Order: sequence, then structure tokens, then C-alpha cells
Amino acid sequence: MSLSEPVRSGRVAAPHLVVRSQPVTGVAAQLIDHLPAEGGLSWVRRGDGHIGWGVAARLDVAGGNRFTDAVLWWQELVGAAVVRDEIGVPGSGLVCFGSFGFTDEDPGELVVPEVIVGRRGGTTWVTTISPASSLAGPPDLVTHEASPVYDVTFADGARSGTDWSSIVADAIKRITSGELDKVVLARDLIAIAEQPIDLRWPLRRLATAYPNCWTFSVDGLIGATPELLVRREKGLITSRVLAGTIRRTGDDAHDLALAASLARSSKDLEEHEFAVRSVADALKPHCKSMNVPETPFVLHLPNVMHLATDVAGVANNGASALGLAAALHPSAAVCGTPTPVARDLIGEIEGMQRGRFSGPVGWMDAAGDGEWCIALRCGQADPTDARRMRLFAGAGIVAGSDPIAELAETNAKLVPMRDALGD
Repeated sequence: MSLSEPVRSGRVAAPHLVVRSQPVTGVAAQLIDHLPAEGGLSWVRRGDGHIGWGVAARLDVAGGNRFTDAVLWWQELVGAAVVRDEIGVPGSGLVCFGSFGFTDEDPGELVVPEVIVGRRGGTTWVTTISPASSLAGPPDLVTHEASPVYDVTFADGARSGTDWSSIVADAIKRITSGELDKVVLARDLIAIAEQPIDLRWPLRRLATAYPNCWTFSVDGLIGATPELLVRREKGLITSRVLAGTIRRTGDDAHDLALAASLARSSKDLEEHEFAVRSVADALKPHCKSMNVPETPFVLHLPNVMHLATDVAGVANNGASALGLAAALHPSAAVCGTPTPVARDLIGEIEGMQRGRFSGPVGWMDAAGDGEWCIALRCGQADPTDARRMRLFAGAGIVAGSDPIAELAETNAKLVPMRDALGD
């Protein structure tokens, strides 16, 4: 079995790699500016993070054991690698980027690039990764201009807005009848450009417009997500839970009033409580102590405001960042409560394949430290037509939900990708 084949059972042998991370100067203010036209990987927030290109190793996974297969493959690859890391910070040395589907059957992958350019605080570095038989030298760091995206039109995806609202109404009836407490329903929108879409263009615009989000690119999936599923760094585990949303108006005084109403909204507080509880319950077995705030704060983003809670814990075992992400996925923030019932209802009525939307996306280093977010505010490039992308948004449905308001919420959540594709 080759490294490009999906793993559904058994394991793929990891290659032997030689890795070197060393300081570098001349790194652009926007790391994304160094990405070549094809195959770029990105994980950037507030100017820090890392980008990469090329493929030194890759694992494609699907099926019920996908996270276990990925963790074991990574452990084997780390054990066989020869690493010279002159930086010694999380994200230097051997690193993989990854994204996973929402369901077991949606394919996902881990990718180890040939070149990584990273920045953390004031430290910048370049990592080269190559087969043991051929040690690569550091590349010349050049910047590239992305091609603007012009003349984009948008079309309904699997459902029209009206049809989706009727599905929400059906879900509300099931919730009020006692079948479940919450379900998250998603919809898609198709973006069609006149020319092939240079993914670096929307990626850079996302990083500029949403600096407090994690701007990612993995295998054609790009976005700027505000929701940290889990971070593991030197024994500290953190997760940012978002649930409960209201659209901003652009009027600061009005937005402050809206933020106050969001913080008092019984519907949104109920939705948020389900999400926080699911994360805390999933992390508890991996933590010897935890801090779960009793009340959320309001996170202000350029387009929307969310109820947010930062959950933190001290690790009591050696679970890697990806292992923790596997324990958390799917949380109530992207699926519902109870999880099995919500997942079945999504499969029954949502009417589309989410693919990697709302699945874990992120990175991990050789120590098992890393960050995995939920793939939100994102789009998937069409592998058969470079002019097309699927854009995604979802909303949490509880007993107090209103179908029209939920549709408006998804429209607000589509704004980042729609704007990023504009000229």
C-alpha cells in the first residue's frame, strides 16, 4: 500500500526522514507570501505560525480507526526520524499538518511537508525534511504574488435557503418532542469564478481580515476558524468553545447592546452549555485538574460575535494533541447532544456530505504538542474544477431556535469566505 492510499484497516509503514530546523532571516511579515502556487500548507494566527510546501510523507485515512491509525503512523515516523532542531520551540523540528472528515467515512490526511517556514514570537526558522538518502539544504526564501480572484458568482449547494430552513423546523420539532437536546445543521454554497482560483489569494485576505482566527490550508481546504478544539503544549491542555452567535452591524454602540443581549439569551446560553459540557467531559479523563468557567464571555469578530468559554487543564497522561482531538470530536458545537442521536439525525436530514468541514484541522510536532481547531469559516476547492469551491456554514439548533434566524446566522458565517473570494 502506498502512502497516498486511504488507510481503512491495518497500517502504512512510515518512511525514514532527516529533519533540520535552523534560524533564518528575511521572513515576510505575512508567512503566506512565501507559499508557492501549488500544494501550500498554512497555519497562521496573529502573524505567527508556520507554512509549508512539498510532500516528504503523507498518510490518507478513513474509517472508524482513522485517528488511531494516524497517531500510530506519526509515532512510528517520529521514532524513525533523525532530527536536528536548533530552535527547540513547539512547531520546530518534525511537524505534520492534518485535517480529518466530520464522519468516519469522510477522508482525512496527515501531511509532512518538505519545507516549513515558521515564526513564534520574534524567532523565525526554516525546517527541511527529506528522505534519509538525500539531505536537503535550506531553500532560498522568496515571496510570490497571488493572482486575484475575479467575477465570482454563488449558487445554492445541496439545499436552497428555504429548503434548509424547513429542515431546521423539522429538527426543532424533534427536539421539542424529546428526541434530543441539540443538533448542529450545516449547509453549503457553491462559489464559481471565471478563472481558476489561486487559493493563496483568499488565504491571505482571510489572514489579514481575521488575525485572531487560525488561518489554515490543508489539501485544498482553506479557512479562518475561530474555534480551538484543543491545544497541547508542555503539559497544558486548552480548548476554546464557541456556541451562540449574533451578527454584527458595524455600529459599535449597537453591537455592544447586541453583545449584552447575546450574553443574556436563554436560547444561546443553553446551546453554549451543551457545547462546554461535551468538551469538559471529553477532556476530563486526560486531565488531573481542570478549569471550566461558569459563565462565557462574548468573543468579538469582524462579522459576528460568539459566546465563548476557554477550558483549561493539566495533562495527566501522554495523549498527543491529535489523540485529544480524537477524544473531543465531534463535540456538541458541531454535532449536538446526545452525540449519537444528533449524528444520526444529521445523516438523516442534512442532505449533504460535509467532507472535512467541521472536522479537526491543525498540526502536531514530534513531542505530541500542537493545535487542532474545528474547520469552520472554510471552503473546499473542487479537485475536478479549479474555478469552483464549496463554502460551508452551520448553526446549533435547540428548542428555542427560529428557522429564519438560523438561516441568517449561516449567512453571516459565510461572509468571511465570500469576502475573501471577492476582488
